[in-house]
Amino acid sequence: MHPNTRRQLSFLTACALAALATGCSVGPRYEKPTPTADAKPLPVAYADPGPWKTATPGDHLPKGNWWSVYEDRALDKLLEQASDITDGRGNPSIAAAIARVEEARAIAGMERASLFPGINSDVAADRTRTAANRQRTSGTPGYTNNNFSLGFDLRYEIDLWGRIRNLNQAATARAEASDADFRNILLSIQAATARAYFELRTLDAERILVQRYIESLKKAHSIVERRKARGADNGLDLALSETELYTAENDLYEIDRLRDTSRNELAVLCGQNPTTFTIAEDTEAARLAPPQIPTGLPSELLERRPDIAAAERNLVAANADIGIATAAFYPMVTLFGSAGFASVDFDKLLDWDSRYWSLAPSITLPIFEGGRNEATLRRAKARYDIALATYRANVLTAFKEVETCLSDLRRLAERGNKLDQAAASSDKAAKLLNKSYTSGAVKYLDVTVADRRAISNQRLAVQARGQQLATSVLLVKAIGGGWGVSPPVP
Repeated sequence: MHPNTRRQLSFLTACALAALATGCSVGPRYEKPTPTADAKPLPVAYADPGPWKTATPGDHLPKGNWWSVYEDRALDKLLEQASDITDGRGNPSIAAAIARVEEARAIAGMERASLFPGINSDVAADRTRTAANRQRTSGTPGYTNNNFSLGFDLRYEIDLWGRIRNLNQAATARAEASDADFRNILLSIQAATARAYFELRTLDAERILVQRYIESLKKAHSIVERRKARGADNGLDLALSETELYTAENDLYEIDRLRDTSRNELAVLCGQNPTTFTIAEDTEAARLAPPQIPTGLPSELLERRPDIAAAERNLVAANADIGIATAAFYPMVTLFGSAGFASVDFDKLLDWDSRYWSLAPSITLPIFEGGRNEATLRRAKARYDIALATYRANVLTAFKEVETCLSDLRRLAERGNKLDQAAASSDKAAKLLNKSYTSGAVKYLDVTVADRRAISNQRLAVQARGQQLATSVLLVKAIGGGWGVSPPVP
């Protein structure tokens, strides 16, 4: 290489390296925000508030199969179906969320590529014939000419003000937010599946009670008919007996209708056709009971909530957008270059004398944009404020949901115990009145009232257990997963 050429290349390379070394970012430095506007810390334990700390998103923490605490194989199977996306199975919303994650990661890869120079190769060969009649000098014959070239083109934006780095940071943060959104959708669908399942099992338990009640009413109706046949009844008791029987059968029809609705909802959540989806009735549904909730739940569980993680990462992206908008006020330096070989003879294409090169920096300085850059910067700052408010709102909402679920579980447990006692006592009273009616000691109206009160209390007790189960699922969703220590899921 000629000495002058070597010196020129060394000088340009040194300039480029110096520009890279002195590059800076004109955007604001990101700092993790406090969870609330008044900068108050968050409690570690919900049941027994003690020390305080600032919440840190941790949706990457392992959750495992949180539904295993319910120890229900049918529920395990349904949640596996809802979470399965193999070959198009499972809930379509989960598949769409995964596709959005892949899209966001691809965008992040595109922005990351801007950190490196772009190099293209250009290989060309042509053979041309010049017409003799197009020559300026008359009598000059035409000629045939060959051209061969092998070249490389370079384009590289020197990131003096951090524009490209902020673009990369924003795209990466949005890809991470998209991943957190996917985890949020997955958890929401799993929770909705569990709640629909427990609603269906609650209806199964109610159906068992109503079916037994109908059988009891039919036996009582037979007794009333025999009493009327003997002349011991003027028809009032028979009419009351028929009314109670028809009312109970109507309740059974309504339970079946609601069960079909829950079954169809489960089918959609599992990504299956409702017309072909079936789930057998649980004849032991009354045994269902809510799991034991620990007395104190650490805030690290709450920090696994995917929506909080997504909000915080969107805040990172919004902060990087401010840097991008700020960099638009500064000059943009781009380095263009080309090098290669060119020759009219193919066998001399790679000779040293066939080489060529060029290196040219380009500086673009914004002079007048009509206020566009100022408006873009104001928009970026406004979006950051929106993202900050959204993050803080998500944190406060998370604590509200957890506190509400724990309070509801405590109240529902107390209510369930009282309803169990009321159901037991009312059932005992109904049996005693039925015996008294058989002996003629009381009127059938008293028996009807007692039976209706007994079945009502029994159904309310079952519904209270169902509400406890559904609320425990809401608690799981509120803390971002189960409260047990589970191994990481591959």
